[in-house]
Amino acid sequence: MGGITDEERSAWAYLARVAEPPCSAVESLCAEIGPVAAAAAIRARSVPAGHESVLAATAGRAEIDTSAEDLEVADRIGARLITRDDAEWPGWPLLALSTADTSARGGEPLALWARGPRRLDDMASTAIALVGSRAASGYGEQVTSTLASGLAMEDWTVTSGGAYGIDGVAHRAALASGGPTMAVMACGIDRDYPAGHARLLAEIAEHGLVISEYPPGTTAAKHRFLTRNRLVAAMSDAVIVVEAGRRSGAANTAAWARKLGRPLGAVPGPVTSATSVGCHQMIADDLAQLVTDTRSVIALATPDGAAESGRGRPRATDGLAPEEQRVHDAIPGRGAVTIEEIAFSAGLDIATVRSALARMDVRGLIVNDSGTWRLA
Repeated sequence: MGGITDEERSAWAYLARVAEPPCSAVESLCAEIGPVAAAAAIRARSVPAGHESVLAATAGRAEIDTSAEDLEVADRIGARLITRDDAEWPGWPLLALSTADTSARGGEPLALWARGPRRLDDMASTAIALVGSRAASGYGEQVTSTLASGLAMEDWTVTSGGAYGIDGVAHRAALASGGPTMAVMACGIDRDYPAGHARLLAEIAEHGLVISEYPPGTTAAKHRFLTRNRLVAAMSDAVIVVEAGRRSGAANTAAWARKLGRPLGAVPGPVTSATSVGCHQMIADDLAQLVTDTRSVIALATPDGAAESGRGRPRATDGLAPEEQRVHDAIPGRGAVTIEEIAFSAGLDIATVRSALARMDVRGLIVNDSGTWRLA
């Protein structure tokens, strides 16, 4: 893990559990005297003057120290504890939580548990959240799949909450397109919730990130979903509501987006659909911008015009000629295809496709696999 000592990491693990997150009192104490001293003070029930509120916030858990067990569980499942002393802490995206009016279930997380190979700071700084109803309609699932696939192909992190409905479709589409995706959970990093998404969450953890501020073993609860939603909004450049009823978790995430100053988009649906009522209301009240496709979503997330070149960050495909880009786009995110299949999909003749493939092969963008072609 690097960056901090074992003693400091153990102290952070203790502090991450000692109070129900987020806890501004514990955070304030840590900022003043550091994690090791803060943990010792809470255990001893003796804190510096001005921090007495910490004692009430930690009264129920102070005497129970499971930091060693929590870190062992995390290590066993391939997870890690990320603290603000670690290089991959997403300080900039989370800063909004400390500057906005976040009195209700607000504030920065003290630490985050992460499971997956990608860096959290990278994913959180280039992410778009797709959220919506658990009881998604076929229309909502289709739109979500199209948006998530398009964003993944543009190398945006597709962020959601790992739930049934819109969340699950968003994660699956991003994975199928070979793009990054991040699930922000309302339970311990070792819990699969919902249980029916155990396989999906494992795949996200293999290729992207599963994130939680709750220590191992923590069960999901209604208040934790509402608390979790602020992290989905904070660690995204924009929040897109695909479907939402009048009152829903997605509407709560949308409220956090507005509070944190994140661009908010909503997808219109059939006027007869109960799962689009919330989206229509947001658009009618001028709380959310109407979005219909990947381009409009990216434009919302990059109001400075960076959408003309993806996120503005250099990509391997930058500089491709128009015909090369068409050929590249015709190759699926996973699997290999023949030249004939590429030509059909791109609408180009075989000779043009063959020439484009040769140039991209030299650049290392694609791989010739026994006469078929796949993305590198």
